[in-house]
Amino acid sequence: MRTYYINNGKENGGPFTLDELKTQQIGKATLVWYQGMDEWKHAIDIEELSSFFTVVPPPIKFTTPIPEAISTPEIEDEKESESTILGLKKSHFFLALLFLAIFTAVFVLNVIQNNKRSEIDIKNKETEFSNEKIVLEQNVRNEERIQEEIRKRIELENNNLRRRDSINSRITEIKILLTNNQTQLENAKKDLSDAERFTFLRSENEKSEEISLIQNDIQTIKAEINQLTNEADRLYLILETIR
Repeated sequence: MRTYYINNGKENGGPFTLDELKTQQIGKATLVWYQGMDEWKHAIDIEELSSFFTVVPPPIKFTTPIPEAISTPEIEDEKESESTILGLKKSHFFLALLFLAIFTAVFVLNVIQNNKRSEIDIKNKETEFSNEKIVLEQNVRNEERIQEEIRKRIELENNNLRRRDSINSRITEIKILLTNNQTQLENAKKDLSDAERFTFLRSENEKSEEISLIQNDIQTIKAEINQLTNEADRLYLILETIR
């Protein structure tokens, strides 16, 4: 059962049931509150209490006419009743009606402002959430970009390491080949010298052919030495760029 609290301007009273509230001599402007209300309201603005202030006119009593001189007060009462509405003077009634209209307008404006404020708060929260989401997504993308850069750097270093190993291995092979070619060149030069001095049991043509063959071998060995040397120099330059 709903219970009510009232405020007489100084202190609160209650809780009261609806029947108990009828005995409290509350007025239209008495502040009333019950559980579930956002704020205190005047009694006249609460639906179930509005019946407390409804004036029910008494039933009309039909009596026999009295002389005109004697019925003058009754006529005055009728005139007085015609100048009142719901037990209030017309001026007081319209003033109360104006206050009620002002109060209602203020209440409606407050409700509208509260609704707008709530909508603004919701939009602000949505904007904050959207901004936080954007920042989070940006952080994730930045992290992914950093990880990708690290991966590429590691991959590049590994590739450079493999290239250096491959180049160093080839340089080692070239050194061995150069050593062998140098030995072959020295032997060919010695053979050429011997062929030029040796004349026993061969004709001039045979001597010339032998010398020509040895010279061709020497040129081939020198060309190979030059090629290997150039390749080694080129590989050394490449090593300088990937260190």
